[in-house]
Amino acid sequence: MMDIPLAGNIREVSLTKILVSLNRNRKTGTLIVKTPVFIKKVYLLKGDAIFASSTYEDDRLGEMLIKAGKITLEQYDESVELLKKTGKRQGAILVERGYLSPKDLFWGVKYQVKEIIYSLFQLEDAVFEFQEGEIPQQEVITLKMSMGNLIYDGVKRIDNWTRIKKEMPHADIVLTLSADPVSLFQEIELSQQDRKMLSIIDGTKTIKQLISSSWIGSFEATKILYVLWSIGVIKERGEEAEQVKEAVEKAEEMLSLEEILQPVPEEEGAFLQKVEEFYMRLDSMSDTELLEVQDGADEETLKKNYYRLTREFHPDRYFSSADPTMKDKLTAIFDAITSAYETLKEPVKVNEEPVQEKKKEETVMVQEKPEEVTKSPDAEKYFKYGVEAFKKKDFKNAVTSLRSATQLEPRQARYWSYLSLFLTKIPDSMKEAEEALLEAITLEPYNAEYYVNLGMIYLKGGSQKKARNQFEKALKFDPDNEKAKKGLNK
Repeated sequence: MMDIPLAGNIREVSLTKILVSLNRNRKTGTLIVKTPVFIKKVYLLKGDAIFASSTYEDDRLGEMLIKAGKITLEQYDESVELLKKTGKRQGAILVERGYLSPKDLFWGVKYQVKEIIYSLFQLEDAVFEFQEGEIPQQEVITLKMSMGNLIYDGVKRIDNWTRIKKEMPHADIVLTLSADPVSLFQEIELSQQDRKMLSIIDGTKTIKQLISSSWIGSFEATKILYVLWSIGVIKERGEEAEQVKEAVEKAEEMLSLEEILQPVPEEEGAFLQKVEEFYMRLDSMSDTELLEVQDGADEETLKKNYYRLTREFHPDRYFSSADPTMKDKLTAIFDAITSAYETLKEPVKVNEEPVQEKKKEETVMVQEKPEEVTKSPDAEKYFKYGVEAFKKKDFKNAVTSLRSATQLEPRQARYWSYLSLFLTKIPDSMKEAEEALLEAITLEPYNAEYYVNLGMIYLKGGSQKKARNQFEKALKFDPDNEKAKKGLNK
């Protein structure tokens, strides 16, 4: 994903791109948007908007409740007078006076937060800044809505033709369905018009052709494409026409539009149990087990299973759960499935040799001639050899390959972390495993997972005090880290 500046003007960087970037990178902090008239803030927790505030008078709760028809003008005036006298919150006063039920107040605050966020999409000239870090403790978490839905509803309110035309790709650009499951399976309630438009986006038509072939006016058709493009469900396609046609035909075999838009049918209890069981086995599962495929599965099978599983375990599914740890568990599962897919599908082409033949040759190199592996100048290739050997439980060659990778690129923390993991499988190598992880921590001192893994090494060695110290450090950088919590419990 393209890096978005953390400060600037929304004239240069649209609010949509800012929110998508913060969401995809799972940022926690405060997005501040300023104009000469007001300051509005959106509070994010791991990429999700959870609260919003505004200095604009019309965004206050009482005004919002009047506009929504929840209270009368007389009730509003009375609550304002009592607010001035008592200093209590207006919402609490309205509930105490019997003008609102607690349920209505909760709805009102959620409505207020969403309206503040939606109003930001109307701005065309405003300064923004994202301040990463903890959000204010006094802010009450009230909003439980996917970022995709927030952007979808916010962009739908934009009616400025000039702005839409300026932000959209050129009319001669071909649009296609996104292949990214993060975008495809996000929780968004698409309208019937949007779904109908999606059905004619086949990866061969330009924006101009899609608008011409639509059943509605040019502006409405353009706006629908703008909305779908903004939320990432469709994207620009850059290949030549013949490549496009071939790719589209292949994609249709993998996943139909109906499958993408169809909600995952499942009872909440059964879903929670499935997530819990999958999550508990995450650390012990191989890539093939994660994707539920056999060794040597073809590309089509890998892709079908990848889409099915990422759809089922998409992080946005936590919005329907009351479990506060659900998002962390789903995110961990989603990331593990994606990593497994990327590893298993990775074709290494050298001089146009067949992919399967090359992969077989590399495996033999790891198993039978480890000394030849170390002659390669490519650290990343060593890393892949090591991972492949580890999956086959060839721990000795896995360690040999990762040692070569760390020698070539000693500043790559990931290599040291994997070397540590592989060393834990070799008898009497726990001290070396500890040293490798300490090297990874030196390079990336804010990576909570490294502290968790070091804690597990100390725990296995019987050093409970050292282990506790590492788990506590991990929780300092990632307070919701489930592995660290489990480690402390042990």
